[in-house]
Amino acid sequence: MGIFDALRHGLVEMIEWTDGTPDTMVWRFWRPDNEIMNGAKLVVREGQAAALVTGGQLADVFLPGTHTLATENVPVLSKLMGWKYGFHSPFKVEVYFVSTRVFTDRKWGTKNPIMMRDPDFGVVRLRAFGNYAVRAKYPPVLLRNLVGASSRFSIDDINDQLRDLLTSKVSDALGNSHMAAIDLAGHYAELAAPICQAIDPDFAALGLELVKFVIENVSLPPEVEAAMDKRTSMGVLGDMGKYSQFQTANAIGDAARNPNGLAGTGAALGAGMAMAGQFAQATAAPAPVVTAAAAPPPLPTAPAYFAAVDGKQAGPFDRSALQAAVRDGKVTRATLVWSQGMAAWTPAGQVTDLGDLFAAVPPPLPPVG
Repeated sequence: MGIFDALRHGLVEMIEWTDGTPDTMVWRFWRPDNEIMNGAKLVVREGQAAALVTGGQLADVFLPGTHTLATENVPVLSKLMGWKYGFHSPFKVEVYFVSTRVFTDRKWGTKNPIMMRDPDFGVVRLRAFGNYAVRAKYPPVLLRNLVGASSRFSIDDINDQLRDLLTSKVSDALGNSHMAAIDLAGHYAELAAPICQAIDPDFAALGLELVKFVIENVSLPPEVEAAMDKRTSMGVLGDMGKYSQFQTANAIGDAARNPNGLAGTGAALGAGMAMAGQFAQATAAPAPVVTAAAAPPPLPTAPAYFAAVDGKQAGPFDRSALQAAVRDGKVTRATLVWSQGMAAWTPAGQVTDLGDLFAAVPPPLPPVG
């Protein structure tokens, strides 16, 4: 069949894909009632792959280069169509072009918060987001499992599915990390590596490969972040007395530059001093509470004394017992006594507090001679 016969019958003799849309992953070269000339040229550019489909069955796959569609170059198609070697008639076949380039800057993020137990904050809800890059690595698998009979397949058609796969692995990684939420920021790359390994089988089942995965941020709930900001602010302010001095110095400087003098800045100065005073009152230790009905202290107790009676330590004796011992003659002025606070054993008659016990007792008789 000559070139004019091919044109007259609508046969295709050059097959290529030059569409430059950035999101198209698979594109089908096909027109109604269009046959391909035996010996037609198939041009597959870098970053592409081409697959022939006939009767709903995948046949031959071609990598970058210029290929002649003849019986000797399409063995699977020839077998499916029962061609013999040297068959030259036109044939009907669908040609699918697959973009194998890397689709970059794909966004992922958690639709719902990830629940985890944090050592600092208890149970918290975390949100995470980032980006990833993906490419078609196994065109036959991609055509069978995702594309089907679509004439055009975009990366956006599976964006939600890929995002859900990724966020599921992110949830597992965060839950198994046992890290405090505030420490995660320094371990994003460490967390991303096992996620890539875990997601590879899921992507391969779709004919895809995860080229890059990046965790950009893991954030705490707004109320927790607000509490952290307040704590940080108080740490930055530090000594409120010095803060008040600083505010005062600024206010005086502003007043010097203000034609209205101190009148315009008095309110600001007063507010700064009031703030420092309120903070000092809030942080000061509470004053002890004194009630009108406070109980009086207990009455003082009289000291107890030990006495050396018959060469042995006896007692302790309170004042009434010691007075009875003096009356019975068991304790005399010469009897050694001791009480708490005394430096040594001392004759009872020399102890000032016991002097009145011997007032009615005459002293010993002087020796005869």
